Amino acid sequence: MPKDAHTKAAGHHEEAAKAHRTAAESHGKGDHGKAHEHSTKAREHSSGAHKASEEAHAKSSEKNTKK
Repeated sequence: MPKDAHTKAAGHHEEAAKAHRTAAESHGKGDHGKAHEHSTKAREHSSGAHKASEEAHAKSSEKNTKK
């Protein structure tokens, strides 16, 4: 279902944002090792969000063409 696909994409976007904020906080505290770890997680979630968004778009397009 397209709604599930969009929900999955939104979840990845939220996790990426959370990881970006945590990385910024760690960097601000001078903990560059943790900042790097969180940045890596943010990149993984951002990639997942991009992939899930493309899938959601494709499913939405399929649904709209079947009408």
